Amino acid sequence: MDVYRTDRIRNVVLLGHGGAGKTSMVEAMAYLSGITSRLGKVTDGNTISDFDKEEIKRKFSISATVVPIQWQKCKINILDTPGYFDFVGEVEEAVSAADAAIIVVSGKSGVQVGTQKAWDMCERYKLSRMIFVTEMDVDDVSYRQVVEQLTELYGKRIAPLHFPIRENGKFVGYVNVVKKAGRKYIDKGKKEECPIPDHLQEYLDKYHEVLVESVAETSEEFMDRYFEGEEFSVAEISAALAMNVQEGSIVPVCMGSPVNLPGVSNLLDDIVGYFPSPNQRKCSGLEQKTNEIYEANYDFAKAKSAYIFKTIVDPFLGKYSLIKVASGVIKSDDTLYNVQKESEDKLSKLYVLEGNKPQEVSELHAGDIGAIGKLVKASTGDTLATKAHPIVYPKTVISTPYTYKRYKAKNKGDVDKISQALAKMMDEDLTIRTVNDSANRQTLLYGMGDQHLDVISSKLKERYKVEIELDKPRVPFRETIRKASDVEGKHKKQSGGHGQYGHVKMRFEPSGDLETPFIFEQVVVGGAVPKNYFPAVEKGLQESVLKGPLAAYPVVGVKATLYDGSYHTVDSSEMAFKMATILAFKKGFMDASPVLLEPIVNMKVTVPDKYTGDVMGDLNKRRGRVLGMNPEHGGNTVVEADVPMLEIYGYSTDLRSMTGGSGVFEYEFARYEQAPNDIQEKEIADRQNQLTDGNDD
Repeated sequence: MDVYRTDRIRNVVLLGHGGAGKTSMVEAMAYLSGITSRLGKVTDGNTISDFDKEEIKRKFSISATVVPIQWQKCKINILDTPGYFDFVGEVEEAVSAADAAIIVVSGKSGVQVGTQKAWDMCERYKLSRMIFVTEMDVDDVSYRQVVEQLTELYGKRIAPLHFPIRENGKFVGYVNVVKKAGRKYIDKGKKEECPIPDHLQEYLDKYHEVLVESVAETSEEFMDRYFEGEEFSVAEISAALAMNVQEGSIVPVCMGSPVNLPGVSNLLDDIVGYFPSPNQRKCSGLEQKTNEIYEANYDFAKAKSAYIFKTIVDPFLGKYSLIKVASGVIKSDDTLYNVQKESEDKLSKLYVLEGNKPQEVSELHAGDIGAIGKLVKASTGDTLATKAHPIVYPKTVISTPYTYKRYKAKNKGDVDKISQALAKMMDEDLTIRTVNDSANRQTLLYGMGDQHLDVISSKLKERYKVEIELDKPRVPFRETIRKASDVEGKHKKQSGGHGQYGHVKMRFEPSGDLETPFIFEQVVVGGAVPKNYFPAVEKGLQESVLKGPLAAYPVVGVKATLYDGSYHTVDSSEMAFKMATILAFKKGFMDASPVLLEPIVNMKVTVPDKYTGDVMGDLNKRRGRVLGMNPEHGGNTVVEADVPMLEIYGYSTDLRSMTGGSGVFEYEFARYEQAPNDIQEKEIADRQNQLTDGNDD
């Protein structure tokens, strides 16, 4: 792979709904540019960018991959991303390294939820973008309909650059709106000039007018010429178009068929012609020594710096840190300083990754994307710079996982192997989390959805040869009391020699503080219980509150007062008083009207307005209390509600099916509340069965 200057680099991310044809597009680009000698197919499992065994098995992308393509003396770093929402973390990482985006739209399916999410992501990252409509070789696909859908959503910014020519229903060529010329496809995506059919003239006039209007708005001189009815030259239209595309005020629409290649070479030409090179974008970090903003702006003349936007950890390939060079020129023999980890690494080799094939390069200029192998301490989000200029770039905001399941090792001897494998996978995928919930004796695996968790489980088995069982998680109920009780506990044993004797009289009542397990007070008078046994009584309480008498859940909100008791000068001991306290607690707790408390979460669900009623109805079914509705930009509403944690299991899947994939949610723990009687009875019965069967782990 040749070395490219910054102005000759384009970093382009492919976005769109799952199944729209992004991976097929990469394959067509790779074939046309000469990287491959045959067109791979997703269905055959032989594409450059879907190389993981899980991707081949499932026939869709799971990870973001980089494929560098050389075209017209430029290097186009294509970042192929998954379309399924469970793998949004991969998309966010790829978008953070891109300077422009192509939103791929299925001609057959039209604008889908994934199309709109891709657009919103481009808005968030202020990315120039183009839209490419695929499947134009399918007979009943209507390009005009897709353009109308896009125009309805995004207004005057939508500007078609081409539209199809069909003969006897077959896609044979296209009209170039800028040049007002027809082109017919011949072999391997090549084309020749052809006349424009009469019935397409009205569309050409309409689309050309849209372009000319936007060109006129770029300067006063052009505006005057436009009002005087003057024609703009092709060069003037192209130059103004490039400026507008880079600003984001125009979003060109192109079309073709990656499967049969038509339209793909045009797209590559447009990427080079209209998309910005990295040095036309802003990039700033914080210079740690001076605490000043460092304007890197992908300037190759400045001090070396780069940020790691993604990590690949493969048992066979090893570990690769994917970097985007923010300033300077990084060479294969450089020593780089990891600012976050405060460690230095001497590079031995520098690579560009072509899917899963690393290719050595001597250097990477500012704005380029590459990979460094075996940076042991480095992780995604770290900045690599020099010790003289320690710069920190802001980390990409990655979505928080809210879907979780309980997991157990199928083979108990694999517990350590599983935790090591998951640690490696968490290096690679920042939307995976594990939590050791010791209070409920369970380990939890978090992901972006059920499909994501399924893929994690499958990867553990395939890559690391360990198996886990995924199950419904145990909800962390708590136990407390509502009334007061007055009891005594006596522990008395005689067994030759010293016996055991401990005797306490205690009062139990609600403390009013559900954050704290218990409050201990002693008001013993006259030495009925010697002071040196008070810590033993407290220890007995500490043990008792770990597993309450009602359903073996942790206890909260209890005030225990030791007010009397008795002791034996020979047989009393700390152990005896601890045991007496445990007996008193069990009795006193059950006599004080015990109840189960369930955790309540505060949930925010963001959905398009038309789904608000469905979502609120569903939340009510889940015993939720809707607290409010706030309109958001883009025709969305945020529904806020308090919902019992017991009722949110499986919510990710339900919300997606309710809203066609457009709804998103987040939540955080709010408080504990008394569970309804029917829930309490069912939970207590279930727990008794578990404890009887010995399944409380």
